[in-house]
This record gives sequence, C-alpha cells and structure tokens, in this order.
Amino acid sequence: MSQVSPIDPVKLARLAETIVKVGLGLKPGQDLFLTAPISAAPLVRLVVEEAYKAGAGLVTPLYGDEKLTLARFVHGQDQSFDRAPGWLYKGVAEAFSEGTARLALVGDDPMLLAEQDPDKVGRANRANSQAYKPALEHISNFKINWSIAAWPGATWAKRVFPDLPEEEAVRRLAEAIFAASRVDGPDPVAAWAAHNAALKTRSKWLNEKRFSALRFRGPGTDLTVGLADGHEWHGGANSARNGITCNPNIPTEEVFTTPHRLRVEGHVSSTKPLSHQGALLEDIRVTFREGRIVEAHASRGEAVLQKLIDTDEGARRLGEVALVPHGSPISASGLLFYNTLFDENAACHIALGQCYSECFVGGAKLSEEQIAAQGGNSSLIHVDWMIGSGEIDIDGLDEKGAATPVFRKGEWA
Repeated sequence: MSQVSPIDPVKLARLAETIVKVGLGLKPGQDLFLTAPISAAPLVRLVVEEAYKAGAGLVTPLYGDEKLTLARFVHGQDQSFDRAPGWLYKGVAEAFSEGTARLALVGDDPMLLAEQDPDKVGRANRANSQAYKPALEHISNFKINWSIAAWPGATWAKRVFPDLPEEEAVRRLAEAIFAASRVDGPDPVAAWAAHNAALKTRSKWLNEKRFSALRFRGPGTDLTVGLADGHEWHGGANSARNGITCNPNIPTEEVFTTPHRLRVEGHVSSTKPLSHQGALLEDIRVTFREGRIVEAHASRGEAVLQKLIDTDEGARRLGEVALVPHGSPISASGLLFYNTLFDENAACHIALGQCYSECFVGGAKLSEEQIAAQGGNSSLIHVDWMIGSGEIDIDGLDEKGAATPVFRKGEWA
C-alpha cells in the first residue's frame, strides 16, 4: 500500500468522536477498556484522544493480531484449546464492576479460521466463553455503558471486495463503514439523535401492541417466536444501569426484545452468511420445538454450528429477536460485510444464547431467577444470525392468536 492512507482522515476523526460521544456516552472520570485489531491503531489513537478530551480517567487498550491467532491454531498444543486466560478476564470483570466502560473495535478477517480444525475452534470458543462470562454479565445485564464499532482492516476489505486492489478495497470498505455509521455528514451527533428518535418510535409502537408472539414466514421459514412475559422492545440509544446513555452498536438499524425460551416453534433458514469467531457458516437451517433447536444444518461450517449449539443448554434457545427493514441503509448498500455488526443491521435476526435483562419492563430490578421465570434465556454465548429478506412477512400475534401485520415483503407494514 502507498504511504498515503486510502481512509478519509476527516471521516475517521468523526467516527472516533461519534464512538466516544454517541456510542459510549463516556463521562468525566470514567475509565475505558477497549480491544481492537493491531491494524486499527490509527482509529484507536483517535478514540483515546477523544476519550481523554471527554475527561476519561484511564484508557486501557488491548490489541489482537490475526497472525498470532493463526499461529496458535497451527502450532499450539492440543490441550491449550480447552483453556483461556482466566486471569485476564477476571481483571476485566473487576474493571467493569468498578464502572469501567467497554469498547470493542472489530476489523479482522471474518474468515480467519475458516480452514482450521473446527473442533479446535469450537473448544477455544467454549473456553473463552466460560472464562469471559463474569465480564459478559456486566454487558448482557447492561450494568455498564458499552459499544462496538468497526475499522476497515485490509484482510476484511479484501473479503468484501475480492476483485479490487487492496488499497481500493480498504477505501471502499472505509466509506461503507462511514456511511453506515452516519459520520459521512458534517454533524454525526445530530444525525444519531434523529436516528435514535426514529427507532424509539418503532419500539414505542411495538410496546403498545404487547404482542404475545411474532410469526415469520418466507422461503425456508415458518417460525413462531413467543415473546417473554413482561418483555420490552428497545432500539438505538439506551440507558445503562449506571445511568449513562449509550449506543451499543455503531451502526444500528434494529429494534429488539427477548423471546420466551420455551415458546419458539417451527423452522427457519438464514438469509446471509454468519461469520463467527473466524469461521463462516452458510445456509443455516434449524428446527425449534418447545423453544429448543432439535435439528441444525449448514451448507458450510456445520461442524462449527454443532459445536456452537452444544456450548450449553441455553445455546440451543433464543435470547433475542430483532426487526430490521429490508430497505435499511446497510441492506440498500448491496454489500455483504461478512461481519455481524453490519449484516445484522441489514436484516431481521435472531440470537442464540444469553438474553438482555434490559428487554424486560423494570429489568434493572429483576433478579436472574425472575428473568428466568418470565422466559429469559441464560447461556455462555450470544450469537446473532440473519433471517430477514425482502420476501419475509411478519405478523404480531396477541394472546388469542389474532394477527396484526408487522412486516410485509421485508418492510414495516
């Protein structure tokens, strides 16, 4: 690549500001822990600068490296794949318990581990999930303000634009990220305020309807998703239990809530590939009975899928259902990002595993036992995959089964 970066520096600076002010809502004196690919150092530097400008206490970045990850899978001892750095995750959980904010910057090759042993991939993911659970609970229970955003890594860019030279691929991916993240205009903070207000309007309508279930119908899909008792729809900005308003995903187009873990019936097919921990899963097809996956297949990555749903009992049940119109800006871009942060915001999706306690009325005051009693799911994982398209119809069902159109041909009805 040339010495001059193909990434627009003005928009990159706007993205960093948006991450801190909109994504995290970082408060003076608050610490920040962030993870990022080593290639994302230019964005990390800008984020750290913005964080300190906002009055951050201590900012601690942790870098990952694709080549180091691959080295482990190629040369690591077999028994090492059943272990994770628990000492590190304990420290992260302690930081979160003391109020530290969390930022994840993504941008690695989404197919990094596609050619590696799926057994090792599955075992490593399980070990990491178990070790990270105490820290993850602060995020899934929304105890802290957190956010995820993206950096246009070169290997990722070449996956999205395989026919372009690397420099042009990076430029194109960067522009797509900037557009989806609403930083390609002069005032991203105002643009996000308007967008969040629109998502709140959708959430308000769904909360007023108090549907008992949603029924999805389309090619390869006839799925009824019962909704948890006392569920609550959310979208866009949310207030964490620490009182700080943040946008967990930059970008976001979804409104979402909690399914009832025992009340999901039928079959469903994925409409986009799922990139999970460096492996690509395509054409996922699953069947639910009494809320549990009883059959699961994929045309690619099926071994990884089977390992995933065997993580624990909750991994075969749903923790989230989200509505995204087919005409969303990310869908309209026509790009397949091979990255869930973006692809989930191009289509309606469901998530296997852990539910969000915020998606209950008064969720901040509910115990784990109360959440479970109302139908919330518990698991070491939370993995979103896409089931929406321009051919999907969705009805909201009341307690008597009467239907109200919610989506028709992939759009709000």
